Amino acid sequence: MTDNLTCPQCSSGHVYQDGSLWMCPECGHEWNPDAAGAEETTDAVIRDANGNVLADGDTVTVIKDLKVKGSSLVIKGGTKVKGIRLTDGANGHNIACKIDGIGAMDLKSEFVKKA
Repeated sequence: MTDNLTCPQCSSGHVYQDGSLWMCPECGHEWNPDAAGAEETTDAVIRDANGNVLADGDTVTVIKDLKVKGSSLVIKGGTKVKGIRLTDGANGHNIACKIDGIGAMDLKSEFVKKA
């Protein structure tokens, strides 16, 4: 193992190799130090509450009741959301979606799991 290799995201020295990728156990960042431009592709990875990688068009399930800010509505845990779009939204809201009965809204990926 290379002694001077550190995580490019959190600068941790506790990194390990898994196949062709290097992994950081502290922040979960994965990268290939040999590939040019690899940081742009790995930074955009959005994961659900279980660590599964999400992609545009996926179907997800809300894992807990969520209050809708500015409204008395609640999104119940177990609600399926189809056709999500991944965004670089404000305050960590990185999923744009449309929920039946509520409408368009943004969700945080930490409150959903891949269906």
